[in-house]
Amino acid sequence: MHKTTKRIPLILAGMLAATAAWAEKTASGSVIKDPAAGWDHLWREVIIDITIIGILFALMTAYFIWKYRRRPGNEVGNGPKLSAAAAVAWVVIPTFVFLSDDLYVAANGWQLWNNYREVPADRLEIQLETGMYSFDYTYPNGVRTQNELKVPAGKPVLLRMTSRDTLHNHFIPDFRVKEDSMPGRVTYLWFLPKEVGKEHVVTCASYCGVMHSYMASKIVVLAPEEFRAWYDQEGSKQGGSIKTVAENKAATASKS
Repeated sequence: MHKTTKRIPLILAGMLAATAAWAEKTASGSVIKDPAAGWDHLWREVIIDITIIGILFALMTAYFIWKYRRRPGNEVGNGPKLSAAAAVAWVVIPTFVFLSDDLYVAANGWQLWNNYREVPADRLEIQLETGMYSFDYTYPNGVRTQNELKVPAGKPVLLRMTSRDTLHNHFIPDFRVKEDSMPGRVTYLWFLPKEVGKEHVVTCASYCGVMHSYMASKIVVLAPEEFRAWYDQEGSKQGGSIKTVAENKAATASKS
């Protein structure tokens, strides 16, 4: 038996093992579907779609303008007579061709939206309270920041948002996500930071008052170990300040 033939079972076994490993990794939730990449891909599909359709219609329009232009002597032409089947075909087939592509793009958009709403289980969850005119972030350990959000690279970040006054919007252009925050209701958005050291602009995308254009924040992406060091350090400060406040209250109560 030829050596290549002998290797076929080994190759197939390797492919099956790799497929099983990928399926197990996907099932465990390790594979994160980045919504930003999906939105970029869908946008390219839409641009290609409308560009092709626009060029085809422009060429057809130019051809009809030239072919059926007005001629000297008020010449009258004779159009071909179509059968009922041909007339229906000229309507149905072009409609199906163009509509099928639009339906394909719409279906992909719907699927992408569903993927976006499925938040990864392994995530960093942060509370966000918006107000005129700031974004106030609260981390799980109690650390609070204003108009600056530090996050670790490679880990999904979920923001649970509410507002203390009026309607605001948390828009992160680089991550292709935006969501309203409003009084009396909790909304959310999530994103996947990747590039260490990069800063991302955050703006309010819903008019919220005379200083609406000044309401901005930034996201700073840190290396995981750098973020952990900052997170623990700020957390210890927060714990110390809480302890100090409690001790002062206790001392005041004992004096009285």
